[in-house]
Amino acid sequence: MKKMALALSALMSIAAITIAQDRPIGAPDGAAQVRAGAALFRERCAECHGPDAKGVTGHDLTRLWTSGASDERVFQTIRQGVPNSIMPSSSAPDEEVRALVSYLRSLNPIGPTDAATGQAANGERIFWSQCGSCHAINGRGGPLGPNLSPTVQGRSRDSLTRAIRDPTASIAAGYQPVTLVTRDGRRIRAIRKSEDAFSIQIMDTGGHLHGYLKADLREVVRETTPLMPAFGLDRLSNEELADVLTFLSTSRAPSRP
Repeated sequence: MKKMALALSALMSIAAITIAQDRPIGAPDGAAQVRAGAALFRERCAECHGPDAKGVTGHDLTRLWTSGASDERVFQTIRQGVPNSIMPSSSAPDEEVRALVSYLRSLNPIGPTDAATGQAANGERIFWSQCGSCHAINGRGGPLGPNLSPTVQGRSRDSLTRAIRDPTASIAAGYQPVTLVTRDGRRIRAIRKSEDAFSIQIMDTGGHLHGYLKADLREVVRETTPLMPAFGLDRLSNEELADVLTFLSTSRAPSRP
């Protein structure tokens, strides 16, 4: 009986390993895991690959899966690094690497979920009434938020949905929020554009650029909550969100002659 119990235990262990190997790396890849991966990416990868994963000194990571990559291949690349390059190997726990894989996969436009299912005309109306004062697209709109003309290129609907529903998950470089407290106690909520040891340059919520000497300020508060509000279901229904995403996906900048 003891031998039979040991044999059964061994079979169950093998079965568990087999199931784990058959399941895609990163699954289940719920919103929490993707958010964890996004935080890890900003901390460890964005310097080379950019805050949007499109590359600075490193490769564009938003086209990996459409180029034939798999979860396993991306996992091993992160784990082992890339020989003869600045990409180092990683000794991070498997859970963290899987979270990174899940986040990167969410940025890649794969599968039928990217199919446009909304009404572009209604999405355009919603965009200009709720988003256009801060975001520009194809030369029209406000300067406070990222220009969406290049941003929407190559982004999956899932990725854009997360950015709209939960903007705290990914704040683009160059759009970090700050609050300046003047000597007389006035608080100025803004976006930090540049900074050195003696001064700081900001864009206020009206889209105007200002410069301040730090000696004239009481405090510079580094904020973690973006100026962009979260568009939950109370502000934007799923049907309206689908319309906005369809508008964005069809509003590509015209090609240059």
